[in-house]
Amino acid sequence: MAVVNTVGRRKTAIARAYMSEGKGVFTINNREAKEYFNSDVLLKVINKPFEVAELTGKYDVKINATGGGLSGQAAAISLAVARAIVELDAEQKAGLRAEGLMTRDPRMVERKKPGQKKARKKFQFSKR
Repeated sequence: MAVVNTVGRRKTAIARAYMSEGKGVFTINNREAKEYFNSDVLLKVINKPFEVAELTGKYDVKINATGGGLSGQAAAISLAVARAIVELDAEQKAGLRAEGLMTRDPRMVERKKPGQKKARKKFQFSKR
């Protein structure tokens, strides 16, 4: 089986996933997943596509993650892995979509506007 290459994005984070058959080794930026994400919550986020598709431990995944923070990268990795699973087996798409794993989260940081302190916050107004 060849290597499946997919991409996932969230906020400003980008994750490129390279998935191949193996023993379930999860490598992120040349580090083990447990070492890269020291939070159990983030580890659950990145493993959720495998749990939904019931493929835990059957594929090796190598991830290149850039940009954003750890939470954004975890969501981007989850999307990339879900897309890779669908590329291998199209029948898994319905289950993954039902769990919300096939949808790219469109929420981004709103830009700062000129004449304001932040995106929506204004400078203090003094009447007198």
